[in-house]
Amino acid sequence: MHTMEDVPLSGLDWQKSSYCGNTTCVEVAFSPAFVAIRDSKNVEQPALILSYQEWAALKAGINAGEFDLLNQ
Repeated sequence: MHTMEDVPLSGLDWQKSSYCGNTTCVEVAFSPAFVAIRDSKNVEQPALILSYQEWAALKAGINAGEFDLLNQ
């Protein structure tokens, strides 16, 4: 895992989550080598950089409810 300081992110096509609320938005960008995730309100802050394997594991965990704070 890396942060924005380690990886050039210029020219990436950022996409906002379809689950975006008024105040809680996440954006993702896909490059051939990695997936970048950032807070849409703080785009100058470091982005989270994941490998495609890490991205797949994160999505699987989300789909399995591993991060559902309401059920913990």
